[in-house]
Amino acid sequence: MKRIRDLIWPLVAVAAVAWSVRLLYKKLLAEVAIDPAVRKLLGHGVFADLKLIVAVIAERLADIPWHGYGLALLSTLVAYLALAWYDRIALIHLGREKGISWLYIAICSFVTYALSHNIGASVFSGGMVRFRAYTAKGLSPHEIAVLVAICSFTFAFGTILLTGLVLLYEPQILRPLAELSPFIARRSNIEAFGRLVGMACLAFCTLYTVGAWLHFRPLKIGGFELVYPRLPIVARQYLAAPLELVGAAGIIYFALPADTSPNFMIVLGAFLLSFSAGLLSQVPGGIGVMEAVFLAIMPGVPPTSLFAALLVWRLFYLILPLLMSIPAILMFEHSQLGRAAREVEPPKDLLRH
Repeated sequence: MKRIRDLIWPLVAVAAVAWSVRLLYKKLLAEVAIDPAVRKLLGHGVFADLKLIVAVIAERLADIPWHGYGLALLSTLVAYLALAWYDRIALIHLGREKGISWLYIAICSFVTYALSHNIGASVFSGGMVRFRAYTAKGLSPHEIAVLVAICSFTFAFGTILLTGLVLLYEPQILRPLAELSPFIARRSNIEAFGRLVGMACLAFCTLYTVGAWLHFRPLKIGGFELVYPRLPIVARQYLAAPLELVGAAGIIYFALPADTSPNFMIVLGAFLLSFSAGLLSQVPGGIGVMEAVFLAIMPGVPPTSLFAALLVWRLFYLILPLLMSIPAILMFEHSQLGRAAREVEPPKDLLRH
């Protein structure tokens, strides 16, 4: 039975790789199909569609200067290093950071978010990767569940914190969204409403920090216990979460044309609102949702330039990490399969007798 269980996970990994490759093609196809003129040329076979995809991508990306790509790539590295910090923070909270190197955490985090950002259902897809990686390091299922919860909350905390700051300084960012949201359209003073929401977001962050300062008791649900993070953990969350979101938004900002690009706070606000809407919609990569929100918030930016910037973001933040995660999954599962084989292999002395 142990041998069978050891074989199941590599099969799951191969299925995940096949799913990822198929998803990669569908994602690129959906990107170029946004343009109605290009959509008419699709549907003449896989190879013809691939050729058209490559041509459209090349045309859209040719106008972006090289220094824009360099800064976008640097922003991507910042974002994924901050995501690895999420895992490190959770391990410190659990007191299990010893014996797990930064490199191991970074690779695990990278594969986790590469899959969850593209496939969606992050608790399942990302949770499975972390379960495989951290059980190999001795963590229990309970500890891994806490780790996933801490990482998810760190992201949510950063989103709430930065949204509060953006709405305090740029509350007019909500006005263009009145066309998409009847709830916002019913507000008589959208700027005042935006500032009120911003203050509520920052108040939540303050209360969370006070709870860490006062050492709130652990939350117990049946046999599950979640210990309230202490101030050193919260201080790290104040740094890591905004760093990741600023890095992700920076990819789009540096890929936009300098003459029509709004200030960074507007781009950051548009990213926070659109990325959150994409997550809530459960659409992999937020395709369509992010474009709609960005176009509403930034009407002064040419749609073609905006689509190109979002394509750069998808390439750097979603698609390239997905491609890079596939060999990482295969190498890990190969090593685990070899380890399992060595554990069940009888000693050579016993075979001679």
